[in-house]
Amino acid sequence: MYAKSETNKTIKSLALFDFDGTLCSKDSFTGFIFYALSKRHIVKQGLKILPWIQAYYLNFYPAHAMRAKLFRSMFKDTSAIELQRLGEEYAQELVSVLSPELFAQLQHHQLRGDRVVLVSASIDVYLAPLCKLLDIELICTETQIKNGMVTGYYSTPDCSSEQKKLRVHQQYTLQHYHQIYAYGNSSEDLDMLSLATHPYMVGEDRVLPRLTPEKKLA
Repeated sequence: MYAKSETNKTIKSLALFDFDGTLCSKDSFTGFIFYALSKRHIVKQGLKILPWIQAYYLNFYPAHAMRAKLFRSMFKDTSAIELQRLGEEYAQELVSVLSPELFAQLQHHQLRGDRVVLVSASIDVYLAPLCKLLDIELICTETQIKNGMVTGYYSTPDCSSEQKKLRVHQQYTLQHYHQIYAYGNSSEDLDMLSLATHPYMVGEDRVLPRLTPEKKLA
């Protein structure tokens, strides 16, 4: 788990950010595959799951299942230490492709003292070091490691759709926060956005939620 424990007495706001397509301007998961692996490996493994890839692009195979299948095909039996090293390097690159507008909003939340959490279906391999760089908390899809090797499976369910809402409820007592902000860009974020007093959908909502100074304890 990457979310920190809560303090009981707070009236600060909670800000939940999706990653791919929201805070990040690229598909970070596909980008990591091409960053970490050789083209030969990608083609070889991709051919093995080609029917599922085709079904996904024809909207016959769901995104959450495709991500899991891709991860297993590409990274099974990889050295965990090596993958973590690549994840740390990749995190440095991701900082440069953050959406200027959404990143500025995130920093504004931080300046107000809000609790900021990245809630993403992407994997912890690179999101954990990224969140350390940004000094924010993380809820994401967590990868499984056994005996120093990546098994190719997840240790948590794919963190999308209803899982985002469930994981937020598991980690945070929402009644502790007088305002909840949520930022997303797709149908996989709707459950998370339903938690918010101030939801924002990229591509639909033109104006970001206005952030005024936080109220202070009396």
